[in-house]
Amino acid sequence: MATALDAPMATARQAETHDTVSDHSDIIRVVGLERSAAGLFVGRDDEAAQLARLLGVSGGDGGADAAPDGTGLVLLSGDAGIGKTRILAEVAGRAREAGWSVLIGHCLGEAGQALPYLPFIEVLGRLESTTPERLDRVLAAHPGLTRLVPSRRREPNPDDPADEVVDRSDLIEAVHAALDDLATDAPLLLVVEDVHWADQSSRDLLTLLFTRGFSRRVSIVASYRSDDLHRRHPLRATLAHWARLGDVERLDLAPLPDRAVRELVRGLQPQPLPEAQVREVVARAEGNAFFAEELVAATALGGSGLAEDLSRLLLVRFDQLDTAGQHVVRIASAAGRHVSHRLLAAVAALGEAELDAGLRDAVEHHVLVPTDSGGYAFRHALLGETVYDDLLPGERVRAHERYAAALADDRTLGTWAELARHATAAGLREQARGASVQAGESAMRMAGPEEAFRHFKNALALMSETDADVDAVTLRAATAATAVGQALKALELIEDRLARRAAGSDPAGRAELLAALATTARITESTVDTLAATKEGLALLDAADVDHPQTRARLLAAKVQALADRGRDGEALAGVEESVAAAQAAGLRDVADEVRVVEARILERAGDPETSRRSLERIIAESRAPGDPAEVRAYHHLGWLHHRAGRLDEAVDVYRRGVERARGAGRPWAPYAFDGRLLAGIAAYERGRWPEALDILDVSHEVPPEPARSLLMGARMYVAAAQGDYSAVSGYEVSRPWWESEGLVPLLAGSAAIDLHGHADDLDRAIAVHDEVVEVLTRVWYPLFQGQLRLDALLLGQLGSHIQRVPSSQRPALLARGAALAESAAQVWDRATARPGNDGPESTAWLARAAAEALRLQWLGGADVDRDQLVTAWQAAVDAFEAYGHPYETARSKARLGAFLKSVGDPRGSAELTAALEVAQRLGAEPLRAEIRQGGGARSTAKAASRQGESLTAREAEILGLVALGRSNRQIGTQLFISAKTASVHVSNIIAKLGVTGRGEAVAVARDRGLLD
Repeated sequence: MATALDAPMATARQAETHDTVSDHSDIIRVVGLERSAAGLFVGRDDEAAQLARLLGVSGGDGGADAAPDGTGLVLLSGDAGIGKTRILAEVAGRAREAGWSVLIGHCLGEAGQALPYLPFIEVLGRLESTTPERLDRVLAAHPGLTRLVPSRRREPNPDDPADEVVDRSDLIEAVHAALDDLATDAPLLLVVEDVHWADQSSRDLLTLLFTRGFSRRVSIVASYRSDDLHRRHPLRATLAHWARLGDVERLDLAPLPDRAVRELVRGLQPQPLPEAQVREVVARAEGNAFFAEELVAATALGGSGLAEDLSRLLLVRFDQLDTAGQHVVRIASAAGRHVSHRLLAAVAALGEAELDAGLRDAVEHHVLVPTDSGGYAFRHALLGETVYDDLLPGERVRAHERYAAALADDRTLGTWAELARHATAAGLREQARGASVQAGESAMRMAGPEEAFRHFKNALALMSETDADVDAVTLRAATAATAVGQALKALELIEDRLARRAAGSDPAGRAELLAALATTARITESTVDTLAATKEGLALLDAADVDHPQTRARLLAAKVQALADRGRDGEALAGVEESVAAAQAAGLRDVADEVRVVEARILERAGDPETSRRSLERIIAESRAPGDPAEVRAYHHLGWLHHRAGRLDEAVDVYRRGVERARGAGRPWAPYAFDGRLLAGIAAYERGRWPEALDILDVSHEVPPEPARSLLMGARMYVAAAQGDYSAVSGYEVSRPWWESEGLVPLLAGSAAIDLHGHADDLDRAIAVHDEVVEVLTRVWYPLFQGQLRLDALLLGQLGSHIQRVPSSQRPALLARGAALAESAAQVWDRATARPGNDGPESTAWLARAAAEALRLQWLGGADVDRDQLVTAWQAAVDAFEAYGHPYETARSKARLGAFLKSVGDPRGSAELTAALEVAQRLGAEPLRAEIRQGGGARSTAKAASRQGESLTAREAEILGLVALGRSNRQIGTQLFISAKTASVHVSNIIAKLGVTGRGEAVAVARDRGLLD
């Protein structure tokens, strides 16, 4: 039967900023999980026993499914009202009886979404109110927890920018360690209820707790409503990740069987109900304990509950309350599921005696239940939601107005987020705007950028163009958006604000926006002239003749970066010292470090990688706020330094360390953090660490913003192409909406798609992909962009692999196209190397590969090619990819070198092919294995004018089988994921090779020759 899990205090009102808390007499507390008023527990004995075993609290040998070390991690799911709370109460009671400590945290609907780490704030509040000495001990050992205990939080230092934001990695590590320490004296059970309402930060923290494990006996159970998880619900992706963790068990509560519902009905009603009514209750409840209880209550109260719809049914108890009771419950419903006594008393506007009478009436009718915090909770969330939905529009507005007034008058009654919510619902725009800004600042200080972005967006929606602080709030919103990986949204906010500013507005405000514009635009594909923006901003400050040191420092830093982006390295280096000095004088050490990172990148590009490496390592070592943008950018550039040099293992390691630092700070999708993850996956792929690459690039357990998701998908397509997984080619079209905004998306997806289509014998589509991607990136980037070198080499390889499969009449066109690609690759190289730092080992390898593929194509097309020249070219490709550390492309190069050597009778060919085959087998590179087995790369000795007598390729044999089944070219194309035109070409080749005149004759001849089963 559904009952009230021990409810927290009405709000986490002291969880935000130090200035919201001055009176701690009503701190967050959590009562123990209690049984329902009726004391009934029916139909769930088996599930309770199973849950207890999974958590390790059952005692005895624990059974086959017991947690092996006496602890466990469990996800408990079920529909609303199905009995999750009741079974948790039962198991918590058993845990206490077995000597366990039990801590409970709740997630709270809309209000809970606004405040990071709400259930963990509640858990610590429970410790403070019940066993403060335990909290003292934990905080002494883990001071990072103080942000989650407002009464113990120290005042932030306004002179130290790094002190404004808590380091998320420190905070979550502190929570993990604290739970471990709390289990020193007795095993600990942590219950987190209603995770479907959890904020992003709490979901991330639970992920860490589920993943990390504990050295002592700590068990965790998290419950959620399974019927609430619509397709786009944010918990769905997190659950997918949790489900993949080997230590996390899942228990789903099915509806109660009819016999259990019948037992529940009999137990709830002292006077037996007529059998007909019992049958009706059982039928209508459909196994839902809460609905059954409400049906029985409606019947017992003389109502027509059995005929009512669900909303009216849930209001039956409410209708039995007197006037004061109904008033109190209506007011409470506007607060959410929980409300503190102090806040409710301030809002209800009743005399003390009348308020107490109304509350007593609501408690006695089991509408509200008291908590040991001195507050009240709805007995079930559905009940509170139904009462709120039943309010008239005017009643809702007045209720929210009263809450907003009470919260504004006494800031200890709740959080800024609550004030913003109530003021918004009441239509109090100015108050809602100010509270939203404060709530956003609080969320940022607590490492909750997702929640902060939401609050700042709400504030902007409530502002007018003339508001004095609209520029500042825009910048805060842009910072939060960038932190969660939505740089395009951040740029849109800044550009929109610049366009809307009135002429003659404060020039310093425009200068500050221009600094943010230049910084943000460079991490997107925007065409904004960032150098012009910085120059305009600095000119505005000079003309205003007012000291704005922080804005000037940011503009100078952005100018150094803009110069470096344009290859004007000398000018950029000349501005470094001025920029660093300005940032340090303005107290912006992170900006100074950012400039030093840019300087290090320039030095590496200029041929001094050692000085660059030392500078980056110093920045990382001296970082005062781990995970801050400057440190993460230093990790990114240090990884890139290794990457460019072909030290791929070191690159993967450094990239991943930077990513973890950013993730710990709550910025996994921020610039350079996400880039580090993407490059780590690509470097792992290049190094042949394909399972690790797929793991790094996997987003099945996350909800990444775009275009990050498409970029990771494109990088995963690299592995799919090498392994021959043609289904991955769909990513090419799926990613199309993001091609213009992030050029790397079509480059990654297109590179893989060329090989995927080529391996599937759809040469026409491979050519079309190459041409489309080159056209798009020539427009988005510039002509002869460096990535074109890889695209040209890949298509040259596919032309070579297909030239002997096409009719002789088509070969000249392929040879001409190959010559154009070879020329294009050479031009790309010349243009790239005109700027320093663009001649790294990867580019060198692809240049060598393009030259070798061009010669191979000519040779396979029947042209006279100098054999020594061809061998030399392929050996250069092999050596270049081997030096870079790319085993797959080394093996592909060896295979094509070996095929040529073998075809001309050179004994070295077999050794090269064997070495290539070993790599292909180890990596699972099926297309390469097929190429080696089929002797791909050897020139046919058949006359160009006739193909009769040529053996069928594996693809042609497959298509011949489908022809024998009567399939049309279109049907063959659909079944094999190739175009109807490509299928037609294959059928024509089959007819030519068999020396027949049509499809029917081809099938007959093939059967005679044993080519068909």
